[in-house]
Amino acid sequence: QVQLVESGGGLVHAGDSLGLSCTASKHTFSTYAMGWFRQAPGKDREFVAALSRGGNRIAYGDFVKGRFAISRDDANETVFLQMNNLNPDDTGVYYCASDRGSGMFSGSYYGLDYWGQGTQVTVSS
Repeated sequence: QVQLVESGGGLVHAGDSLGLSCTASKHTFSTYAMGWFRQAPGKDREFVAALSRGGNRIAYGDFVKGRFAISRDDANETVFLQMNNLNPDDTGVYYCASDRGSGMFSGSYYGLDYWGQGTQVTVSS
């Protein structure tokens, strides 16, 4: 069974940086687009970033504004999210997702193939 496991969340202060990782197992990683979504308490799940298989297409949520960077290491079946200049609005549970298609590039989380369990990111002011 495919598993996506996120790591790297934690409590940071506004202006700090944080790096998230998501490692896959039992997954033909290189054939999937990989992405990150987040969900704040009481809010809908929100698109953060996506990276195509092969890495030639990248998309970010509008709120990112150059602060985050997504990357992937196919050899180690890991996708990363480097987050800089964090602010309290970035607080939430961050989820890794993978999909054989390109659906996540539209910003939608519906119908994606696999999800991780999420990692909590808390940014204090």
